[in-house]
Amino acid sequence: MAIYIEMPKLSDTMTEGTVLKWRKNEGDKVESGDVLAEIETDKATMEMEAFDDGILHKQLVAAGGKAPVGSKIALLLQKGEKPPAEGAPVPDSPKTQSAKADTIAPAGATEASVSKSAPAPTSTPAAAGGRVKASPLAKKIAKEKGVELTGLSGTGPGGRIVAKDVEGAPAGGSTSAKSAAPTPVAATPAGAGDQKIPLSGMRRVIAERLLASKTTIPHFYLNIEVDAGPLMKFRAEANAASEAAGGPKFTVNDFVLKAVIAAAVKVPAVNASFAGDSIIQYGNVQLSVAIAVEEGLVTPVIREAQKKSLREISESVKDLATRARSKKLTPNEYAGGTITVSNLGSYGIESFSAIINPPQSLIISVGAIVKKPVVNAKDEVVVGQRMAIGLSADHRVVDGAVGAQYLAELRKLVESPYLLLL
Repeated sequence: MAIYIEMPKLSDTMTEGTVLKWRKNEGDKVESGDVLAEIETDKATMEMEAFDDGILHKQLVAAGGKAPVGSKIALLLQKGEKPPAEGAPVPDSPKTQSAKADTIAPAGATEASVSKSAPAPTSTPAAAGGRVKASPLAKKIAKEKGVELTGLSGTGPGGRIVAKDVEGAPAGGSTSAKSAAPTPVAATPAGAGDQKIPLSGMRRVIAERLLASKTTIPHFYLNIEVDAGPLMKFRAEANAASEAAGGPKFTVNDFVLKAVIAAAVKVPAVNASFAGDSIIQYGNVQLSVAIAVEEGLVTPVIREAQKKSLREISESVKDLATRARSKKLTPNEYAGGTITVSNLGSYGIESFSAIINPPQSLIISVGAIVKKPVVNAKDEVVVGQRMAIGLSADHRVVDGAVGAQYLAELRKLVESPYLLLL
């Protein structure tokens, strides 16, 4: 049976992929489990496996070419079989259907995370018999608001209407989230000497997610300055002891991440997400760490971070950063985070306010440690080491007092770093 191989959906934010390299050439025998090609997504380079046996008859997308998710990229035939007539429908094999179902979203992704980064809304998603395709939460919100689902455009998988599509619609109306969005201002046209750089898949997803974050999440910001002197002294002592025992060196960021995690355990209200008619407060701290890569930014996740030691956190960050920069992360490694940390201190940035990473409700921004004159407990002006820490929060989930309580815990841990080892 002839089988068309389609561009798989390898992450919740993927809308198209690039065939970096074909591992099988036209005419090669293919067995289930063989690696057919290397596919570059918006965040990683992954191997695409075959789910059926046959002969690779035709590569429909050349190496280096891009293709939307779900589009045909190759044709697999059985030995001696003739290719189907052009335009003739070719059904998926049972194995292929099962595999496609498994690639809709990575493990750990929630409806909110998928819907916020999905492709542009499609037309009314009515199924056979006129039934509208909508999530249970979307239907519940629509009923409470008196919103007519017919006519709404869905941004979920397959055009499915999800919660945020209904939240942005007027009562009784059918205005979609897309039609309600402001019209973007056109860029100044490129002229002589200007360079027009096409958006990469990663850059496109970053643009979509950050626009959604700033236009749909009510941000508020809190900022503190902490005494980093005790942390620097403690780090020097810890590194001396670790190196003497043949262990690794710890960075300032390792201690900051440990403090962010411990503070979230103390103030669990910040480790949460807005879910339309409820707030989900998570039992584990799934820490997203912002890592700069060539094309933009990725946020791989340290799973159940509250259970990890300082050394385990340090090793996890180093490993994730290395594989992120070589595009070797798997989809589940950057999905399902609950809090994000962005540290620009190594770039000399003293303070900044970060944009929330949806569907999370909190992101912590960390600046450089700076020497400056400070007044000590004896009212003497001395040289101190100070570090600025910012908090950006979703006001639907985190109130100002809760954010302040969290930063107070974070300050205590940074200024008394021995507490991180208790």
